[in-house]
Amino acid sequence: MIRLLGLFLMLAAAPAFAGTLELSAPIEQGALVRGQTDPGAKVMLDGKALRVAPDGHFIFGLPRNAPAHAVLDVTFADGGGTRRDLAVVARTYDIQRIDGLPENQVTPDPETFGRVLHDIAMIKTAHAVDSDRLDFETPFLWPVLGPISGVFGSQRILDGEPRAPHLGTDIAAPPSTPVKAPAPGTVTLAEPDFVLDGGTLVIDHGYGLSTLYIHLSKIAVRKGDRVAQGQVIGAVGATGRATGPNLHWGVYWYGTALDPMLVAGPMPPAKN
Repeated sequence: MIRLLGLFLMLAAAPAFAGTLELSAPIEQGALVRGQTDPGAKVMLDGKALRVAPDGHFIFGLPRNAPAHAVLDVTFADGGGTRRDLAVVARTYDIQRIDGLPENQVTPDPETFGRVLHDIAMIKTAHAVDSDRLDFETPFLWPVLGPISGVFGSQRILDGEPRAPHLGTDIAAPPSTPVKAPAPGTVTLAEPDFVLDGGTLVIDHGYGLSTLYIHLSKIAVRKGDRVAQGQVIGAVGATGRATGPNLHWGVYWYGTALDPMLVAGPMPPAKN
């Protein structure tokens, strides 16, 4: 009887079952972090609930200037939980200062500025889509291969006025080079003639993850289309305000811009 009572007390004092929590690397500014936990678990990032898929997968993004620390709390279906303190690696970005530019190259006229704001609002609306599709679980491929001509996080200061940071990756490629969907998804925006961006596409991959493609010379899909990974969605161009043919590729989590080079990993060599 004494032995049974002792065993009961030991079991009662034992900690609750520790469930699964796995996170992808890297944990740094601009990264998309992929997580895996138990089905039915609840996940909080800095006190805000994250969507958890039925299979336990979840994602979150760390912005360009994310603070040095974040806290991830997981509550498992059995009532137990765990906390993970995340150390976020800081990055150094390229800052360029250009002075002596004509005023019309720094500040657009009111009519053009109004059109730019309209275009930005449409893109933001597309990035805000919060579908329950699980396409986000598919590892991303590069949409086009070629030299990197612009990197995430860089910024220009024109005549002392900071411009918006560059929030994507520019890939130089010959005009009309096919652009392919890096993962399955649904087209939420397809516009051929934005002022700054020219031909513009946004694809929703579910759970707040979306991708942006600008300067396209051709758009091969329409809003509402389902696309498969590797499907041709458009062609490289120099539409809008571009200095040459290239694809500007952006990755967003609920409107937070992420570094595509971290999401897709190293670019594979081009096939001859």
